[in-house]
Amino acid sequence: MTWNKWLIALLLSVSFSSMALDLADAKQQGWVGEQRNGMLAVLSNQSGVAALVADVNKKRESRYKKIAADNNLSVEQVGQLAGKKAIERSDRGHMVEAADGRFVAKP
Repeated sequence: MTWNKWLIALLLSVSFSSMALDLADAKQQGWVGEQRNGMLAVLSNQSGVAALVADVNKKRESRYKKIAADNNLSVEQVGQLAGKKAIERSDRGHMVEAADGRFVAKP
C-alpha cells in the first residue's frame, strides 16, 4: 500500500507541475504584455496569469533595485531601460505597450 500512495503522489506532482503556467506560454497566448517601465502587465483573467505576473515583477523589481544601486541610477531609470530592451527583444506577435499606453501585438 505504501508503494501505491507514493506513486499516486508522484503522478499528481508531475501533472500539477506540467499544468503550471510559464512566462513563454503566457506571452505566446497574449495573456501578458511587456510594459515600457520594465514590468509585465496582466492582459487576461486566465487562471494563474496574475500570480505569474506578480512573481516575475517582484523578481524584476529586485534586480532593478540592485542594478540601480550599483550604477547610481534610479529604479525607474533602470526599469525604463529594461522595458525598452524587453520590448525590442519581444517576439513578433507578443503584446507590448505602445507609446500611447495601449497594448499591441508586436509587428
